[in-house]
This record gives sequence, C-alpha cells and structure tokens, in this order.
Amino acid sequence: QVQLVESGGGSVQAGGSLRLSCAASGRPSSIMVMGWFRQVPGKEREFVGIVSANGQNTFLDDSVNGRFTISKDNTKNTVYLQMNGLKPEDTAVYYCSADKKSGAWNASSSYNYWGQGIQVTVSS
Repeated sequence: QVQLVESGGGSVQAGGSLRLSCAASGRPSSIMVMGWFRQVPGKEREFVGIVSANGQNTFLDDSVNGRFTISKDNTKNTVYLQMNGLKPEDTAVYYCSADKKSGAWNASSSYNYWGQGIQVTVSS
C-alpha cells in the first residue's frame, strides 16, 4: 500500500509562486511514475504533469507548461510541483498521484494511489 501526503498549498496573489510537495511511503518512488492533477468543484479531475520513475522525463499540460515545473527526488521519495506565474484559473484542489497502471498517462483512472488533496487559491 502506498501513502501520499501533499503539502505546500495555500493562498497567493496572481503572479505569485507556490511549491507543492508530495511525500510517498510504502514503496520507493524510484519505481513509480508520479504526477499531479487538479480539480475544481463540479468538474472532472484534470491532468497537470507527470514525471517518470527515475525522474529523468517530465511532461506538463499545455495550460501550465512554461509556468509550472514537475520534479522528483527519489532519495526523499518526494515529487514536487513548482508553480510560478499563478493565475486565478489555477485555483483548485491539487492531487498527487502514483503508480500508473494501464491507460492514458493523462487520465486520472490510470493511477492506483492518490493523496488527500491540497487547496491552492489564486486571487486576482
């Protein structure tokens, strides 16, 4: 069983920055693809970014590419989401995901484990 615990959320003004962290336990992050999704009330959980098991390869959704960076420190079993240039439309609950199974890499149904979610609020 894998546990994921997110931290680092909060409130910030537009243009500001936040860094989310997700600490994994129960299985080494070095053998798991990990990612970030986000969700606003009434909408489906949407893909933000993904990082490979060894941390060498990353991919971000077009909506955040150039502003957000995803990275992974396998010595700390932790994945990060550095968010710069935040916009009000980035306001959401952000979820860490781990252990991709079959299916599209940007589909929430393709991951076995999830964190509890953390709120990010960006005011204009």
